[in-house]
This record gives sequence, structure tokens and C-alpha cells, in this order.
Amino acid sequence: MIIGLLTAVAASAGYGTGSVLQALGSRKSARREAAKASASGVTQHGGPSLASTAKAAVTWEFMLGTVLDFIGFGLGALAARLLPLFLSQTVISANLVITAVLSVKFLGLRLTRAEWTSIAVVCSALVLLATAAGPEGSGHTPLAAHWWLLAASVVLIGGGTVVVRLLGGRAAILAGLFSGLGFGALGIGVRVLNGMAPFDLPSLLGDPALYAILVAGLGGMYLHTVALQLGSVNGATAALVVGETVIPGILGVLWLGDSSRPGFAWMAVVGFVVAVAGAVAVAWFGEPEPGAQTDPAQAGELPAGTAAR
Repeated sequence: MIIGLLTAVAASAGYGTGSVLQALGSRKSARREAAKASASGVTQHGGPSLASTAKAAVTWEFMLGTVLDFIGFGLGALAARLLPLFLSQTVISANLVITAVLSVKFLGLRLTRAEWTSIAVVCSALVLLATAAGPEGSGHTPLAAHWWLLAASVVLIGGGTVVVRLLGGRAAILAGLFSGLGFGALGIGVRVLNGMAPFDLPSLLGDPALYAILVAGLGGMYLHTVALQLGSVNGATAALVVGETVIPGILGVLWLGDSSRPGFAWMAVVGFVVAVAGAVAVAWFGEPEPGAQTDPAQAGELPAGTAAR
């Protein structure tokens, strides 16, 4: 349990730091596109085009953030096999705290008292979850369920991409949510993946869950990049937290046999609900007020979609 928790915390640190670096790269690319006054950088609905997203992905900040994401992914995958999903996914989602704190330093954000309170609520809920968590389930599922997971991943990422591109500049929270659902599917896939213990390459390559992991992981990263280009880094990350935590946590209990310690089920439920509510609160308080405008003189410093306070 301790090794699993330390692994999940390390994964959270990788994801949180990576998110801020990716936001830096995304916003730098967006400013360059704006300076060129190029219409090719957005879709007809006001969202970032595939070309502008690709340009964001080749900035050094974004590439370093992506490396940290991959490190976080590897550690998160290990944590998902060592801990119940409702615990591993929630601890990993605490990267929201790291993202928020680092965004103060590197993105020039000023967090409100409500945002700090919400972050403290999330941290407190994680303590409850860690205290209540019991042994993880076996993860053994029929192969048909792995095919369903692959189909759901394709629908999630494909449908999310279409919806986000249609909504354009209004889709930051939705993009974060869809990316979180993708990462949640990734966590489930890692948990049920065949051919890992003991290692069996033919079984691994023949498992649809492996391809669900690839679709959900790569698609989730793309949608997260779009979310960072469109709006508040804290709001987008908080929506991601909800997506990657709620569904995997519930399926881990109902489908994979995850459980709490005897007599601590109430604490696990309270911790889970409070953690998700805290993340939603960060998303709510982290978004700029409608109609707020960033001071043009600071446009090169503050991230797009973040109102100067």
C-alpha cells in the first residue's frame, strides 16, 4: 500500500508539473499565432486548429511537459495495479494542487481564497481516502469487456474531439472533461490488461485493452492540449480531475472488486465525494467572470482566458 501511494504521488507530481509546462508552451504558441494575425490558427468556431495545436506541441516547454506526462503515465499505470482505482486515480488527480501552485509562479496567476480553500478540501479528502482504502480487486475480466473498453475509448475521444471543435472557444471545460474521461479509460485499461503478470507478449499484443490505452491516452493528451489553449489551466485541469476520477472509481468498485477497509466504507465514500466536489469548486472559482477582459498590456504575460484580478 505504501509503495503504491508513493508511486501515485510521484505520478501526480509529474502530471502537475507537466500541465503547467504544457500550458506555457500552448500559450506561447497562441501568442505567436495572434501576433501573425493568422486566421489559420483557429477553426470557424473559434477553437484552436489542428495546425496551431501541433505548433504548440513542438515548443520546448510543451515537449518537456510531455516527457513528464509520460513519466507520470508510467508511474500512474503502476499505481493503478497496486491500489484500488478510487484511491490511485484520486491521488493522481491531486496534480491539480501542484498545477495550481506552480501556475502562480510560472503563469502569473493569483489564486483567490476560494480556490485555496477548495485545494485544501481536496487534500483533506485524499487523506480520508488513503485511510479508508482496502485491497484492490483482481482486475480479471472477460475479453469481451476489453473490446467494450476499446469501443468506448474510440467513441469518447472521437466524439469529444468533434464536440470541442464545434463549440470552439467555449469548450475549455468540456475539453478538460473529455480528456479526463480518456485518462480514466486508460487507467481501467492498465488495470485489466492481460499479459503483464506474468509477462506474455502475444497475450499483451492480442488484448484490445492495450489499444484502448493507446487511443484513450493519446486522445486524452490532445484534448488536454486544446483545453489549455482555450481557457483557465486550473479550470481545465479540475474538469480533467472529475473525468479521470469518478467513472474509474465507481467501475473499480462495481466491476473490478476494489474495496475499502472493513468498517471504513463510509469514509471512502465521503472522501471520494468531497475530493470530486473540491475539484469542481476549483474549476468553478478558477474560471474568469463572463465578459472579463485581460489587460492588453499584459497579454504577453497572462494566459489566454484568464482575467486579470
